[in-house]
Amino acid sequence: MNSLPIDEALPALRQALRARDEAVLEAPPGAGKTTRVPLALLDEPWLAGQSIVMLEPRRLAARAAAERLASELGEKVGETVGYRIRLDSRVGPRTRIEVVTEGILARRLQDDPALEGIGLVIFDEFHERSLDADLALALTLNARLLLRDEPLKLLLMSATLEGARLSSLLDDAPVVRSEGRMHPVALRWGRSAQPGERIEARVVQTVAQALEEETGSVLVFLPGQAEIRRVDAALAEQLDGRSDVLLCPLHGELELSAQRAAIEPAPAGRRKVVLATNIAETSLTIEGVRVVVDAGLARVPRFDPGSGMTRLETRRISRASATQRAGRAGRLEPGVCYRLWSQEQHAQLAAYGEAEILQADLAGVALQLARWGVEPDELAWLDKPPAAAYAQAQALLERLGALLRNARGGWQLTAHGQAMAELPAHPRLAHMLLRGQALDIGPLAADVAALLVERDIQRGGGADLALRLHQLQSARGSGVQRVRQLSRQFRGLLRGPVGNGAGVLEERQALAALLAFAYPDRVARQRREGGGEYRLANGRAAQFGEPDALMKEPWLVIAELGSHQGQREERIYRAVALDPALFDGVLAEQVSQRDELQWDEREGALRAERQRRIGELVLAREPLPGLDDQARAAALLDLVRRKGLELLPWTPELRQWQARIGLLRQLDLASGGSSEWPDVSDAALLERLEDWLLPYIGKVSRLAHFAQLELSGMLATLLPWPLPQRLEEQAPVALAVPSGSRIRLDYTESPPVLAVRLQELFGLADTPRIAGGRQAVKLHLLSPARRPVQVTQDLASFWANTYAEVKKDLKGRYPKHYWPDDPLVAEPTARAKPRGQ
Repeated sequence: MNSLPIDEALPALRQALRARDEAVLEAPPGAGKTTRVPLALLDEPWLAGQSIVMLEPRRLAARAAAERLASELGEKVGETVGYRIRLDSRVGPRTRIEVVTEGILARRLQDDPALEGIGLVIFDEFHERSLDADLALALTLNARLLLRDEPLKLLLMSATLEGARLSSLLDDAPVVRSEGRMHPVALRWGRSAQPGERIEARVVQTVAQALEEETGSVLVFLPGQAEIRRVDAALAEQLDGRSDVLLCPLHGELELSAQRAAIEPAPAGRRKVVLATNIAETSLTIEGVRVVVDAGLARVPRFDPGSGMTRLETRRISRASATQRAGRAGRLEPGVCYRLWSQEQHAQLAAYGEAEILQADLAGVALQLARWGVEPDELAWLDKPPAAAYAQAQALLERLGALLRNARGGWQLTAHGQAMAELPAHPRLAHMLLRGQALDIGPLAADVAALLVERDIQRGGGADLALRLHQLQSARGSGVQRVRQLSRQFRGLLRGPVGNGAGVLEERQALAALLAFAYPDRVARQRREGGGEYRLANGRAAQFGEPDALMKEPWLVIAELGSHQGQREERIYRAVALDPALFDGVLAEQVSQRDELQWDEREGALRAERQRRIGELVLAREPLPGLDDQARAAALLDLVRRKGLELLPWTPELRQWQARIGLLRQLDLASGGSSEWPDVSDAALLERLEDWLLPYIGKVSRLAHFAQLELSGMLATLLPWPLPQRLEEQAPVALAVPSGSRIRLDYTESPPVLAVRLQELFGLADTPRIAGGRQAVKLHLLSPARRPVQVTQDLASFWANTYAEVKKDLKGRYPKHYWPDDPLVAEPTARAKPRGQ
């Protein structure tokens, strides 16, 4: 057995797990932790013949890890070492090391919370922070605490320096570090990318340069499969005739033989160019690589709780990811990494990537936690699920019939939700499968679910999912075979009674109904006939990116939509035509009825109608005569809330009244106490329309009638006695000044403004104050022509320091006016000069 860097750390790891039930292992990519650690712990006394489960974040990595472990033992997969992934498993009665993908462990925990017969769970590549890994760890920690009599040991293996956080989560578990043996890697920097520039041409150019300048195989990091296909095609054309170079795409949708060709060493006398997503960053070891070409990008899903949609964003990788990618070139000998960005741009990258749980659709997590019987706060997380995304997930599950509110106001899993949680599919698809089974169209539902889970089997040719369904029944190819295999798996999982849907729905109607079960929020109606823009039941908008045959359809159900970075609108990628007659049949549950009172903007009058709605979409409407007073009043208040308080007859005096009360309330609250003054801000008034406006709008039937309301009397009801009297005392409408004039204050400014001619303040030493002395006014000192010459809240300072300069200017412009040398002893006047001068 060849030596690997991790071997030096194995004694310390064994010791840590003998002393504790949890440990953290830090080791750089390529150190050999995946290959060596499970075998090194298999015969530990504390394991006592129990098995080891090791989690891998991807199917490709899980299968490759199991094969490597089995080869180290000189065995076939399925003997001592086996694996379980979606659509495939190789385990036997002697299997003691089981490599699984993370979602499989979470479902296994639901079926066997105590994990009987398992002595150690290893979370490999935990730094990738996949959603399934975080969920599986939270459930494992909870199960171990509540349900295990025998110790269950946990080992988190990470390639980045997050050991301290992980240790803290595991009650200060020991951290074992393997430094690895990394050969030096020379970095060759590129230039900063231009806005909107496609990366493929630069990648092809750099790969060609690397093949000329360097020896050994080349590993190229690209953001996604589309870029891999384009770069593969361009390189195949450019390298035509070079038999020494073997192009090897690498991603999870490839056939097993193609994946192995990318991972294994190149044949003698040949070099590989492996075109990979970030799957090759840490999860897999690519043999023979000494050159890395890094585009510096990764495609990540971003979930928007507001819309319930997930967008794919192509983003810059973190510095930690860049380091790991470059390290792939230095495993066997000194290597080279070509980075397609500048050193200046590198310094601006985030230090680490963001955990998936902070940006993902949490519907699956919410369903599994409901099945487990806990809320997120009851579990230990490295990063807790965000509240907004989690609440959105629970709302979706309620709409799908998986959750309902109990008597205490909490969520309760329904029998339908329990059946959904037992299916290895997203809750939307699980709901669709169960509804399809109940309608006796389970096989079709299984085909549709498989089509939506797997990679699209049709490139180009339009968005119509019905075409994919026909292709599934007739075409060949690895992608089609995977879909058929998954469909068979779904069919085998569907149990229970079936209904009488066969023969009632034709295939297109059945397909549309199934998709509407899964995506009730994505039922869509065309905005204009023949156009590419649609409005969704959730109120959002979506459109086709290019002309499509489905644009002739007024109604759709959209199965896949989203937007890439730089796109403003949601794009429709896969959909099916919807016959609205289904809303009178199997989709009747999605129809709600609402009596709407709306204003006809053209007529300025109230119109009443009964609407049948699909979410925010109006399916049908009819006039509704004989409105009751309560419904009319509710419609009127809704109109005011939508149009705002400006619909009412405000006067400048009323706005001043509102601001005066607001000032006194603000002063009370700023002092740290409560306030006797009510909140009469626009926002508060809109919230309390029922309290002060409702009693006075019974006769309003047209928009013009609002202007006839006695608004001052309505608002006066909000200020009980003796507050009106205190208002005049503490926030008077006007202040008397030394000249004898009463000058109105402007309370809409902060602080309130007293705009007064300078001459009227002669003899006044200090700034006037209101609110029992708590608030100095802001003085706008005016010229005789009532133009501002100075703004101040410190009148004493103005007289002492600024008046002399101002006097010179004013005396020159207004020579007939009175400008004394000492304003504090001069007689104030509202005229040009005091009487008698």
